[in-house]
Amino acid sequence: MSTETLSAEAPATDETGEARHMNMIEAINSALDVMLTRDSDVTLLGEDIGYFGGVFRCTAGLQEKHGKTRVFDTPISECGIIGVAVGMGAYGLRPVPEIQFADYIYPGLDQLISEAARLRYRSAAEFIAPMTVRSPFGGGIFGGQTHSQSPESIFTHVCGLKTVIPATPYDAKGLLISCIEDNDPVIFFEPKRIYNGPFDGYYDRPAKNWKGREDAQVPDGYYKIPLGKARTVTEGDAMTILAYGTMVHVAESVCREKGVAAEILDLRTLVPLDIEAIEASVKRTGRCLIVHEATRTSGFGAELSALVTERCFYHLEAPVERVTGFDTPYPHSLEWAYFPGPVRIGEAIDKILSE
Repeated sequence: MSTETLSAEAPATDETGEARHMNMIEAINSALDVMLTRDSDVTLLGEDIGYFGGVFRCTAGLQEKHGKTRVFDTPISECGIIGVAVGMGAYGLRPVPEIQFADYIYPGLDQLISEAARLRYRSAAEFIAPMTVRSPFGGGIFGGQTHSQSPESIFTHVCGLKTVIPATPYDAKGLLISCIEDNDPVIFFEPKRIYNGPFDGYYDRPAKNWKGREDAQVPDGYYKIPLGKARTVTEGDAMTILAYGTMVHVAESVCREKGVAAEILDLRTLVPLDIEAIEASVKRTGRCLIVHEATRTSGFGAELSALVTERCFYHLEAPVERVTGFDTPYPHSLEWAYFPGPVRIGEAIDKILSE
């Protein structure tokens, strides 16, 4: 599959009219609203998503508009939320359960791994689990160990699950619609550090808002971004940088400040992975840096590194490098040291270019 770049000259539109500015929260809310309106089988469930509109307000106003049978609150039971969603999907609905923070998803792993991921195969496709599990993930709000984890690699290891992570409002809406319409279970992780604006990685510089950015021009109506297709953020021949979620913006900021002409690929979906775009880019640049916020050992960067080495070994002019979170519990007071920030990313870029 080839990469996709959102044109700066032609703002995205669809059959319902012009695009308008949205942050990522508004784009996710718009996607849910569109799908609730288009498909009577779509149902939202989770803790505080109804009357309250979600802890980050992603579902604000949807219960009032679509009713309590389409958007409803659940008990504080993640295994119950996901287990119910599996049954709803097998029955023929398209549930979109919300797990309030990705750190809370672990009680539901058995339902996700043993039931949702295997249902199509074990029933010879008689039943499916077309469910999209939404959850904020990653750090950036001083949430400490129980509100800041990045567990994406756990789910990429499970056959039958798809894993999607947007980095812009435009992508968030288009990818979420594709996830909801997909017939397989999807984990949709929302990087909460960039809900309200992109983030350059500096502790003493607040995140900017999304205003004025082309990737925050979001159509009001229905549109889809196919799963398994990466996005070219910046073009260049110095090296390839692979990132997703918040780290896309941090890597872009570092390259801009250092004047490095890197080709940054926003993976957007980890499973399915756009390995063709990755391979083409690395073979062209000869160098590769991987950046993610999750811990280093067994992180998704390890899989990316292996794939790049297997497919591009004779084109590499330097070893593949990774900049990641540390192999420690997520720190509260030292959150900004844990983040892969400009200093560590900049050092990795210098090391690769010196080879």
